[in-house]
Amino acid sequence: MVLGVVPGQPALVALTAASWAAALGVELYAAYVDPTRVTVEELPDGTVRHAPINSDTMDDSWQERSRQIEQFLGDVLDELGVAWHFRYLAGRPDRALTHLARAVDASALVVGTLSPGVSARWHDFVEGSIAARLAHHQHRPVLVVPLRVVDWHAATPWR
Repeated sequence: MVLGVVPGQPALVALTAASWAAALGVELYAAYVDPTRVTVEELPDGTVRHAPINSDTMDDSWQERSRQIEQFLGDVLDELGVAWHFRYLAGRPDRALTHLARAVDASALVVGTLSPGVSARWHDFVEGSIAARLAHHQHRPVLVVPLRVVDWHAATPWR
């Protein structure tokens, strides 16, 4: 199973993916896709060699970001007894996650919704939802973990 992660994402998304992976008896591949880097080479195990978009800059901040995300995942997942691996990918999230899913023959992909708010809605409108792009452009099921519960009954103004 492939889990898409982003820095600052609630642990709920990783815990949900780990629960499903445990129930299915599969390994979990957690991946962060860095949009500030480009893929140079896709390797058969799902890893990639990547470089900064601007080749004139030497930005090594990705290594610290990778370490922080992997530490977060370890804190959340190690106690659950699920075998997991971390991949630091580059480029467009939907394409990178699809490549990883293909490489590891994933049974499904798990992603979280964007954090609630106006900026998240604007991002979805302008760029489209990663979950929607995944669901439309590859054959694996996509599990979307909501980060905000909406009480539709309480939200209707005519009640």
